Amino acid sequence: MHRASVIALILPWLLTGCVTATPAEQAARAQVRAVGAELTPAGRRADLPVLTADSTVADYLQFALLDHPAVEAAYDDWRAAVLAIAPARALPDPKLTFQADIRSTVTSIMPGLMFDLLASGKRAALAHEAAAAGDVAYRRYVTAILTTAADVKQSWADLTALEETRRLVQQMLVLEEQAVAFAHAEHVTMHAMGSLDEMTRLMNDAGRLQVEVANLDDQRGALRARFKAALGFAREAPDPPWPTHFTPDTAPLPDDDAFWAEAAAANPRLGEMRAMVEMTVAQIAIAEQARTPDFAAGLMADLKMNPILWRPVAALSLPVWRQKIADEVAAAEARRDASVARLQAGELAVAADLARMTAMVREADRTVAYLDHTALPNLQQSLASVAAAYATDRAGFAAVPEAQEMILALEVERVAALRDREDTLADLALLIAGRTPPGAPLAPPNRS
Repeated sequence: MHRASVIALILPWLLTGCVTATPAEQAARAQVRAVGAELTPAGRRADLPVLTADSTVADYLQFALLDHPAVEAAYDDWRAAVLAIAPARALPDPKLTFQADIRSTVTSIMPGLMFDLLASGKRAALAHEAAAAGDVAYRRYVTAILTTAADVKQSWADLTALEETRRLVQQMLVLEEQAVAFAHAEHVTMHAMGSLDEMTRLMNDAGRLQVEVANLDDQRGALRARFKAALGFAREAPDPPWPTHFTPDTAPLPDDDAFWAEAAAANPRLGEMRAMVEMTVAQIAIAEQARTPDFAAGLMADLKMNPILWRPVAALSLPVWRQKIADEVAAAEARRDASVARLQAGELAVAADLARMTAMVREADRTVAYLDHTALPNLQQSLASVAAAYATDRAGFAAVPEAQEMILALEVERVAALRDREDTLADLALLIAGRTPPGAPLAPPNRS
């Protein structure tokens, strides 16, 4: 009979303390496991793609997303937030109690067990808050993915564009040195009436290009260090194969309305702000649950008595401080209002950034189109005219490499415009989470 009484007391606690996880919690746990299987399959380090001299930017992106410590840290934070949902909805731990009556001897020894039984609504509100915190952590994980991808793409574009620029500047330097040598020969032989000022100008231009090549060499070292860090390599680690081929994305952009629809729905920062709103709504529910009393129940047994004396113990909290509860609710509502306002401010900032970035891409597109269809063809015709004039002794030899150098200078300008476009596209991908890199370790989109 006594055993049945104990079971009758403990059973309600077991039933209320081990509630099945909610669908949202089960979905979050499944998503954490799915992403974790990609990052660390079978508890081991992810199999990283092998990088070679022929690796594409997509290969470098996949490597970085599986290897970068910033992605790993964001994943671990997300996993910790999801694992915190179950403790948030669980009942407090039971307590062992002990009481003894002592006169000249011990007259009673009463061990016992006490349980705090929170109202189910309060525990549901705590679980809702923890689930929202898990969603915030997931949005931050997405942001870490996109930030890492943007850094890889920008550092790749900057490094490969620098290699292409250096190649063009090196060709300009060769042409300038040829012009200097020929002008000097003409001046010495008096074959042409080239002035000393003209030869001095050519020598100065050659010196300027030599300095520019040296500066590009220094920039190459800095950009390689940035690219190595973007891939997740430590400074002392062996260098990865360096990319050398500049192959920018030249696909046209969708219109602004389509971009805005994507950004408004999928921007990770806005998603995080929406999850913060949900979390503050849950905090309001938690504050309102403070009006509900909490109940504690326990049972003690006097082991000195024969038969054993059973003593039930119960306690009920009295939420009588109404002003304190009202202030807690008001504070939670103020936090919700602040979260809503931050979300609205974030939407304004995203709209402004989107307009600025798309304008920069269109500007780069117009620059490249002008160079391809107007400036470069015209200079090619001018080069042909200069070459014809030199062949008939109507122009000095120095005019030919100078015309060629002007073409190369426009090619350098074209590379710079394409590099700026690629950097802006990387920022746009960061702004719009819907444009995540292929193979990125992300949770399925159908989140509860």
